[in-house]
Amino acid sequence: MTGKKNAVRGKGLARKGSATGARQDARDDAEGVVSRALLIQTARVLGAVLEFAYPADAMLSRHFRENRDIGQRDRGFIAESVYGVVRRLRWLRRLAGQDATPRALLLAWLARGLGWPMRQFEGLASAEEIEWISALKAQDLEGGSLGERADLPDWLAERLLASHGEAGVTALAHSLNRPAPLDLRVNVMKLARDKALESLQASGVRAEACPLSAHGIRVAGKPALQKHPLFLDGSVEVQDEGSQLLGFLVQPKRGELVVDFCAGAGGKTLHLGAMMRSTGRLYAFDVSEKRLAKLKPRVARAGLSNVHPVLIAHEHDQKVKRLSGKADRVLVDAPCSGLGTLRRNPDLKWRQTPESVAEMVIKQGAIMASAARLVKPGGRLVYATCSLLDEENDAIVDAFLAAHPDFAQISASEILGKQGVDLDTGERLRLSPDRHDTDGFFAAVLERVVADA
Repeated sequence: MTGKKNAVRGKGLARKGSATGARQDARDDAEGVVSRALLIQTARVLGAVLEFAYPADAMLSRHFRENRDIGQRDRGFIAESVYGVVRRLRWLRRLAGQDATPRALLLAWLARGLGWPMRQFEGLASAEEIEWISALKAQDLEGGSLGERADLPDWLAERLLASHGEAGVTALAHSLNRPAPLDLRVNVMKLARDKALESLQASGVRAEACPLSAHGIRVAGKPALQKHPLFLDGSVEVQDEGSQLLGFLVQPKRGELVVDFCAGAGGKTLHLGAMMRSTGRLYAFDVSEKRLAKLKPRVARAGLSNVHPVLIAHEHDQKVKRLSGKADRVLVDAPCSGLGTLRRNPDLKWRQTPESVAEMVIKQGAIMASAARLVKPGGRLVYATCSLLDEENDAIVDAFLAAHPDFAQISASEILGKQGVDLDTGERLRLSPDRHDTDGFFAAVLERVVADA
């Protein structure tokens, strides 16, 4: 059961952190490198992804596994081109035509999205295509619906309009249509953040401290982190800064019994375990044996001995019931639409539907109610999603509180403030890429009321 301020942070990251810088980097990388065969291959992969039958990252991974002779630069070109088209699909279809082929969409992206000069298409495109590209470069799009201007499906633009307003949707969509930065979380059991920063910088990695999470580091560029000594020994893990703040909301203490109810591959589990200094008991529940299998080597690398992965069939599994009323802290990172992660997973906006969201809402309510039974009096329940939609966030929490008078809400802003996180989020945590340069996250913190004696 997985869920899933600073726009430019310091001069050292400014170029990589901006959309203009990213486009320039892509142009520089492609200059003199892209071949006709690579363009054909990229269009073929793009066509498969645009069927939206499977996640884009899974399709790309499969292609690279089946074609292991593809070099690193070519892999980068394929992946970045595919994601670029998927992010700006409505805009590109307005430019190239609603029935444009994957190759036409790719050429339109290179010409208008990356701003390739005409000379760069020589030897790659036919004379007819070059003429078409030249006309495309001169085309000026005006008007269009909010969804078209925001590169969002109409249903999603309309739902966000109710909570954000038109200007807010535009700003949010602009930030969602940019590639996400790379954030690391320092394993505080093994290393202090300043020491991790020094080690990264000494090895040539451009990095700086995240402003919100005291455990976070933001990295520029695309270093080979999986081969870095700090990654190999479990001193750092890849985790978005916004996701790290959920650990601070749970605020686990040494020796407590804590449950990560929808653990997935365990990124948040590892954070909680490190905050507990590997003491107490930390249960990682999930319905996917495959996801939990991925967690085990990560736990070992992190040096944690208090994590207990538990495979459950559903939220009412007997293994869940055994912990009823015993947990000090329970995190419900609920399965959700994932629409707050569109910078990383842009295909989700085309793969999700109002119907799939409605199914998620039913599941979220049931999971939260089941997880709440584990919380002991005085214990804490944190409900979180990486969704931007009110029906997956506030509506779930409001309905739960109405049905469970034995729970009371406590201020997320106050909890974070006491831990040195300077973020005026209000009663409930709301993070978005346009305001915080994190993935979109929602969280509410509830406490089980201690009955009067």
